[in-house]
Amino acid sequence: MTRSYDERLAALDGAGGPALLRGGLRGVEKECLRVTPEGFIAATDHPMALGSALTNRYITTDYSEALLEFITPPDPGTKATLGFLGDIHQFVCGTIGEELLWPTSMPCRLRGEDDIPLARYGSSNVGTMKTVYRRGLGYRYGRYMQAIAGVHFNFSLPDAFWPAWAAIERRDSSTAELKSAAYLGMVRNVRRLDWLLLYLFGASPAVCRCFLPGGAVGLVELDRSSYYAPWATSLRMSDIGYKNESQAGLWISANSLEEYVADLSRAIRTPNPRFERIGVQVDGVWRQLNANQLQIENEYYSTVRPKRSALSGERPTTALRRGGVEYVELRALDLDPYSPIGVEEPALRFAEVFLVYCLLAASPPITAAEREDIDFNHGAVARRGREDGLVLRRCAQPVAMRAWAGEVLGRMQGVAGILDAAAGDHYRQACSEAVARLEDPGRTPSARLLRDLHEQRQGLGEFGLDLARRHRGHFRAMSPQANSHGQLLETEALASLDRQCWIEEHDTLDFAEYLAAYYA
Repeated sequence: MTRSYDERLAALDGAGGPALLRGGLRGVEKECLRVTPEGFIAATDHPMALGSALTNRYITTDYSEALLEFITPPDPGTKATLGFLGDIHQFVCGTIGEELLWPTSMPCRLRGEDDIPLARYGSSNVGTMKTVYRRGLGYRYGRYMQAIAGVHFNFSLPDAFWPAWAAIERRDSSTAELKSAAYLGMVRNVRRLDWLLLYLFGASPAVCRCFLPGGAVGLVELDRSSYYAPWATSLRMSDIGYKNESQAGLWISANSLEEYVADLSRAIRTPNPRFERIGVQVDGVWRQLNANQLQIENEYYSTVRPKRSALSGERPTTALRRGGVEYVELRALDLDPYSPIGVEEPALRFAEVFLVYCLLAASPPITAAEREDIDFNHGAVARRGREDGLVLRRCAQPVAMRAWAGEVLGRMQGVAGILDAAAGDHYRQACSEAVARLEDPGRTPSARLLRDLHEQRQGLGEFGLDLARRHRGHFRAMSPQANSHGQLLETEALASLDRQCWIEEHDTLDFAEYLAAYYA
């Protein structure tokens, strides 16, 4: 019989909870656009001083040549993780001249899709595949959506946790099976409750007019350059952002590892008539990797993913089959526009409490009916999260959003207490701020952003440009000696160029053969 959250929490605490949770690994992947001093997306190549976007372990690009992605290595310390992220920012700001790092999740000052240069990774097969995949995303969903940026939080529990968890659950399965089942239970509960993260940390209630050339349904004009939704938390995570209709009918089950892998694999094999009309190779140019529902696994957008580090050339589903779930990637956080590095410590502390809570709480399989509730709740909070009296759905029944959120935050206090005993008084503080934001929606980042836009009488583009200049000044004022990872980042940039050359020199297949082998 499945144990309740309270039973699991008490058992964990009694088994030495603080010691069992100490030493888990976390990491951050942070995206941001390089822009010109005027706020337009940079048309310049990925700077050579940053190394190879294909092989650099810490600095790469996402969809666009201008969409940087900063990756911190796994570390047991939140402060160390944020320190590394800050060092990457300082290093990058010293190499991009007068260009700026755009501080908001939603891009601005777009003059057309051609303004968003496709990322390039060199002439190797793996580099070509990455570029063709991105070209396919542009054909399928439009390039504007691909210029949106966010923060991903990677988290895994320490090895010491799992024997205790096996005892708590009275299971004798292998460690890999135990981990996978627990992490997938976490994933299901994140899906159920990701709306809470949108409310607390959503910071994209406004968009530039240029982002919506077809009009703005349900939005209000802020000024001649911007729209906003009065009660929105995260338009990035709404139907005009990542949750668009293109993947509305695609659901990848997380009820078991077998179902998750099977659903992803099926989507990669199943033709899509709309994507077939795009064509795969047209006049000798690869438009997309294939014409199926998904080109590769990562095309499926979800606020949370079960992950395993893949071997060279290994598909994510193959890696999961090989060793099970290794960690979880939480993808629901908007960029914090007021932070020079896009995310602050309380947000990561809260995310950790939230993930542990989602693991400990009961997590039955998600039914088709519950999927409808999940989609409704996510969309409602993204668009109207700060609306007074907002009602969500739980078990097909109406429930006040604030009452439900208060219940979850109250139960999370037990996890925060155990984590504080392991690492200091940070987690309960983060939860206390979350409660304050629930009680006063004016304290949320989305409300603060709208308030500043109105009070300063600025559009989102002008406001973002001011913040970008301020953040650049912050890093330029820092001494190079203050960057404890500066030498590592410089060495990695140079080494990554050599690694790319080696890969290109050792390719033996043509691209079509390489692609066939990859999917096989």
